[in-house]
Amino acid sequence: MTDETRYQLLRRLATNPDTNQRQLAAELGISLGKLNYCLQALISKGWVKAGNFSRSSNKKGYAYMLTPSGIEAKARLTIAFLHRKVAEYEQLHQEIETLRQEVHALQQKPAEGRQ
Repeated sequence: MTDETRYQLLRRLATNPDTNQRQLAAELGISLGKLNYCLQALISKGWVKAGNFSRSSNKKGYAYMLTPSGIEAKARLTIAFLHRKVAEYEQLHQEIETLRQEVHALQQKPAEGRQ
């Protein structure tokens, strides 16, 4: 599981702990099997606690709650994610500026064959 997947999963569980696995998998763009594997890994690390709750008299589901260590891990992952995204933004910003300069230089050149 990548750090980004961990971060996105912890983020979604923090805001909506009673989301079912199928919904989480769809939101994260991963298979249901991978989502289950990721949840089990977070549970085994002690970052997430799963508990039963009743949605109706016939169905049972799970609520996934972040533990205190899960909240700390989410904070660390959030900081790392932010740093990564800022670096990506700065790199993209530089690429855009380089392209603008290239376009400007091309526009300044006289067209070949013009008199």
